[in-house]
Amino acid sequence: MKRRRVSGAGFFCSGMKVLILNPKHVVFEGEAKNVFLPGDMAEFELMDYHVPIVSLLKPGKVIIDWDKAIPIKKGMVKFDNNECVILVEE
Repeated sequence: MKRRRVSGAGFFCSGMKVLILNPKHVVFEGEAKNVFLPGDMAEFELMDYHVPIVSLLKPGKVIIDWDKAIPIKKGMVKFDNNECVILVEE
């Protein structure tokens, strides 16, 4: 895993923090290079240090690092400060 030094910080980061929650439990918690989401208007991808965004999600799959797919019925995403929080209904 390639790591890079975060400017001005004394630690290394290998990707954005991702947290996916449903009403009952934590679905996924970890780091990722990218997250592909089924937005309410169109599908989109979040990558490290994306601009802050809040969006509704339609039925589809949340895909993490083009490796792990999590099916959802609907939800919402908030991305800020390189942290992606996704609330879903599975």
